[in-house]
Amino acid sequence: MQNWYNLNTKIFIVTIYEFNILSLEEKLAVVWEKGVFPNNYITKDIKINCYALDRFFVEVVYDGEQNVITEVRSFKYGHELDKYVSK
Repeated sequence: MQNWYNLNTKIFIVTIYEFNILSLEEKLAVVWEKGVFPNNYITKDIKINCYALDRFFVEVVYDGEQNVITEVRSFKYGHELDKYVSK
């Protein structure tokens, strides 16, 4: 049973596991619709935007040289958040 429906209207995701089975396009739709943007991480080669959803985080990895989103990855907590903390 999936708790998301019709990406043109309303999107509802309950768990990280349900998010992970979505297609790339569906994941991006959820992030743009429901995500809160707390921070990003930029290097010479990539830009990573971090979004908070209800109970987990999503990183959207963008390759500026190729002008494409290369990856959408989710996580709940841990060292993945370290790069967003000001030092």
